[in-house]
Amino acid sequence: MTRAAIYARVSTEDQAKEGYSLDAQKDRLRAYCQAKGWEIADEYIEDGHSGRDTKRPAYQKMLEEKDDWDTLLVIKMDRIHRNSKNFMEMMDDLKRWEKEFSSMQESLDTSTAMGRFVMDIIQRIAQLESEQIGERVYMGMKQKASTVGGPLGGYTPYGYDYDDGQLIVNEEERKGVLLIFEEYLAGRTTREIANLLNFKDVPKRTNTPWFKMTVSRMLRNPVYCGYKKWDEILRKADHQEIIDVQTFNEVQKEIVRRIRRPSLKYEPRLIPEVPLLEQEQISDDECSETTV
Repeated sequence: MTRAAIYARVSTEDQAKEGYSLDAQKDRLRAYCQAKGWEIADEYIEDGHSGRDTKRPAYQKMLEEKDDWDTLLVIKMDRIHRNSKNFMEMMDDLKRWEKEFSSMQESLDTSTAMGRFVMDIIQRIAQLESEQIGERVYMGMKQKASTVGGPLGGYTPYGYDYDDGQLIVNEEERKGVLLIFEEYLAGRTTREIANLLNFKDVPKRTNTPWFKMTVSRMLRNPVYCGYKKWDEILRKADHQEIIDVQTFNEVQKEIVRRIRRPSLKYEPRLIPEVPLLEQEQISDDECSETTV
């Protein structure tokens, strides 16, 4: 029986609206495996990571466990990679390991020469479209990030309200933000914190329980210490912080300290305690503001 590694990824809340939520992806991938008679070897789930980032934790774990599966299954090709070069390098690895790749939406099968050829063309077209859109968005957002202190747009992060172009602290939600950061530094895991928030009936904006992935995103979001980040730009914003920079940095160090896979090298993404206008950052995804 074919053993399938199913991989699902989201990077923004917008994707969840378009039918790319993690739950939707997992449901369809599981149904596909059942229809094909495949055994699910494992599920590799990536929340809040860019498709251009090759050091995604779940993605790296999947590659490390390549001996446990026969075929890699995704719902759409851009879930695994958004860069043609990275995609082709992965395909070379899969070929060397004698593994197969399947994408549900494109109905492609790498076990055939035509399938490999068509997949390469589709991936290159997708990269071109992504880069063209990215160039237009990047220039506008970078200009705004480097000149103003207000929010960059998108969803209003939990803990704040959006009023007249500014982020204003929501005093009720502020208690939940403080609890999350305090409990993480006290030693609780993100799952334990989510359970605690549900137990205490800490309010959310959606009719869903707290999940560990939501907590994890909030712990990494610099908006809570008064900063905004977009791509290479890190700037002190003009909204009121909920936690101080020192607390935020301590949490980032603790996140890295808890990583248990020594094969992956991480550095804490710290914010300077003396505000800088710009600072190079590693990620292009954590700029998005968390909504709950």
